[in-house]
Amino acid sequence: MANIRILPLVLAMGFATQAQAANLLDITRDALTHNASLSSSRSLYQSVEDNERIELADLLPQITATGTVSRTDVTGNSQSGTEGDYTDSNIVVNVNQQLFDAADWYELATSKDTTRQQKLLLDSDQQQLLYDVASAYFTILNNRDVLDARIAQEKAFSRQLDQANQQFEVGLIAITDVQEAKASFDDARAQRIAAEADLQVSFEALQQLTGQQYDSIDGLEEDLAIEAPVPASRGKWVEMALSNNPLIGAAQKGVDVARGDVKTSRAGHLPEVGAFATYSYDETDIDTAGGYQEYNQIGIQASLPIYTGGRTSAQVRQSTHLLEQSQYDLLDQQRSTTQSVRSLYSQVHSDVLTVKARKQAIVSSRSALEATRSGYEVGTRNIVDVLDAEQALYQALADYASSRYTYVLDLLNLRQAAGIIDINSVRDLNESLKADRQVSLVLNDESSDELENATP
Repeated sequence: MANIRILPLVLAMGFATQAQAANLLDITRDALTHNASLSSSRSLYQSVEDNERIELADLLPQITATGTVSRTDVTGNSQSGTEGDYTDSNIVVNVNQQLFDAADWYELATSKDTTRQQKLLLDSDQQQLLYDVASAYFTILNNRDVLDARIAQEKAFSRQLDQANQQFEVGLIAITDVQEAKASFDDARAQRIAAEADLQVSFEALQQLTGQQYDSIDGLEEDLAIEAPVPASRGKWVEMALSNNPLIGAAQKGVDVARGDVKTSRAGHLPEVGAFATYSYDETDIDTAGGYQEYNQIGIQASLPIYTGGRTSAQVRQSTHLLEQSQYDLLDQQRSTTQSVRSLYSQVHSDVLTVKARKQAIVSSRSALEATRSGYEVGTRNIVDVLDAEQALYQALADYASSRYTYVLDLLNLRQAAGIIDINSVRDLNESLKADRQVSLVLNDESSDELENATP
């Protein structure tokens, strides 16, 4: 029999490992804390939020104080006799308060809308991360199930090759049957090696999202309920999306921001009115004019732009065009989201039927394999038929596993498109994961070398 040892990747089922298995909820919390892209979005939001305070500052009193001290040396032959050294001191305090500046008020309002828009974009990034983590998680489970099918397939083809060699040695089959069995075994071995690599890569993809390393994760329960989405109406899902999708909300705020920019531009035609107060203190020790003076001044000043070279009118036209652009962007986002929700709703319905069909395909493939083997034993089928039937069965097993994970992710993607995916969605999904079905990534270089050097 061929020397086959299936390592370095194993499925830990019911026995203890050194590393504690992580579940989807734990990993999602890690991602919300450590994901670099989401952290960048948070920092951007905080930066935009601080801009509100910057705009508000323009509407509050502006107080400045300046002071100077100077030493002067005077020389000359003037009859006034103002020669010698003297010191001047000066202190000035200015207070300015805007009474009417429409542009500053509009800029503050626009800044608040911009902050709300950025918060919605942050919410969208967080929802995308929730889906990305789940996608990476279930990709690992899918790749593990595919690997299980490839391992079982390789073992079955190895037994078939051993049997073919034995039958050839006693003259029951031709050498071509042995070669067919050998070719199928080699192909199965290649598929198993590729599946191992896929599993390792999928673990690394999950780690990239969280910045954490995981040795094992909980597996999906076998009796997962495969049900149609609730509410069972595509129109209801579209309504939820139009109300809750953060990208639509951000686009709507984008319209508000652009409308505020139009108001700010038009304010360039309006006057500005402000109040001011000034206090000044001067002191000098010059011989001829020594002493000090104090000045107090209070007043109101106004300015009205009469002609700015057409700048203000051009700015109004520019901001109006940008408002139109934001309105079209909103319409495009609404249409895109609507189409996405409708497609995902239909896809989830299709997934429910696909899972049932894939499960039945396993039963049919197993029955076909048993019939083909029986036919091979009585001479009505050849070894190629048996190998094809074996291949069909293990492909059906892999397809069934993939269809379940596709259903889970499509349903989660539908919730994301509708804007209702949150940590509670992840918590509910986490209830379907079982620690006794955990998937482990165990690297064993020695066993890997033996496997690579094995010859059938």
